[in-house]
Amino acid sequence: MAATPCTSDDSKPEQLPSVGKSSYDAMTGPAPEAPAPALPEFPEGGRQAWLTVLGGFLILFCTFGTVQSFGVYQDYYSRVLLSERTASDISWIGSMQTFLLFAGGLPTGKLFDDGYFHHCLAFGSLIYLFSIFMLSLVQPGQYYQVFLAQGVGLGIGMGMIMLPALSVTSHYFRRRRAVAMGVVIAGSSTGAVVFSILLNNLFNGKVGFPWGVRTAAFIDLVFLLTANLVMKTRLPSRRERPNAKPINIRAILSDGGYWLCIIGAALVFWGLFVPFFYLQVFAELHGLPKGLAFYAIPIMNASSLFGRTIPNFLGDYFGPFNIMIPCTIISGGLIYLMFAATGVAGTVVFGILYGFFSGGFISIITPAVASFSRDLNEIGTRIGIACFVIGFALLTGTPIAGALVQQNHNGPYIWWRPLVFASIVVLAGTVCLIASRQILSKRKSTHIL
Repeated sequence: MAATPCTSDDSKPEQLPSVGKSSYDAMTGPAPEAPAPALPEFPEGGRQAWLTVLGGFLILFCTFGTVQSFGVYQDYYSRVLLSERTASDISWIGSMQTFLLFAGGLPTGKLFDDGYFHHCLAFGSLIYLFSIFMLSLVQPGQYYQVFLAQGVGLGIGMGMIMLPALSVTSHYFRRRRAVAMGVVIAGSSTGAVVFSILLNNLFNGKVGFPWGVRTAAFIDLVFLLTANLVMKTRLPSRRERPNAKPINIRAILSDGGYWLCIIGAALVFWGLFVPFFYLQVFAELHGLPKGLAFYAIPIMNASSLFGRTIPNFLGDYFGPFNIMIPCTIISGGLIYLMFAATGVAGTVVFGILYGFFSGGFISIITPAVASFSRDLNEIGTRIGIACFVIGFALLTGTPIAGALVQQNHNGPYIWWRPLVFASIVVLAGTVCLIASRQILSKRKSTHIL
């Protein structure tokens, strides 16, 4: 989820990246008659601004790119490294990693607001790099080693660096923030494409698993070191603004429309990543050529690259909910089409369509959550709470799908059960998002949401 920070000026609310002008005016109310204090200038570009965007791109490449390429690990673990384990057991590794990535947004959002950006980035990068090098040393059949290194260690490291890397972008951009944020978010899909192709070829070639993981680790080392060196904050932190308005936690926790949005997002995320984890296994078990099966996930992630940028720009004009809800409905319906992805054409078409529309939901859910904010200072807190709750859905979604697809290690794969589960929860989440939008529309007296 792309985050919008709350570290800019307090004199006048600034425009959110994917919330239309009319909807934001409705949220903030009419301007006071007295002349407003001067707003700080935003560079809207420049050397340091674009270096910070580059750093965010590299961090998303390493973090969310790794998460979205877990299907490669799922396939290799089930066939080789952890072949005695069920699909559900293996899915817990990836789901724990994803849970900690999102749940980490709650504490790191607060630390970012308080001015600890570089501390989070440096310490999180060290944990991430240590964990991925430890992953290259795990022994076959040692499930706990893989779980600790990849599920826990990598997850904690990712959770410490992703939200601050996203948030710092808006220190430099106001008018062009959608463009800048789109470039940063594109790092996740780019990383997923690169890592999926790289790891598939290394794991199943002469290099093998240990040096395959180390190769990815050395790429992460270069990218994370570069990001730590080039990224800088610009606006004062909350600690440096003694007159900053305190956050009304009670009002946030009692906001029914906001919680409907979070519940809807959690239900969608509960099923959304099932194809990302299982498409490669699905393709191989249906007899597709190994070359195509290896490229099933990269195809989906390459399409997701466009899904995470184009809808984000459209959300600036039509409102985040108006773009996100159709993307989510289509994603829920497309999961049923995975039944038809048993041939070359079906797999390619499914990967392209699902990657695009699921990416549309992922890219816009954060500005949708932020649109419930009544004050600029609430945005970081609201996003952090949403990330934390969504993390529990990500923790359990794919293991449930794994238990549904394979009840025991030697049992056959029964694909209709996880796919029906994933589709139903995604569509149920869409119903909650529609109801949430209606509440927000009445509150703001606008349909551009």
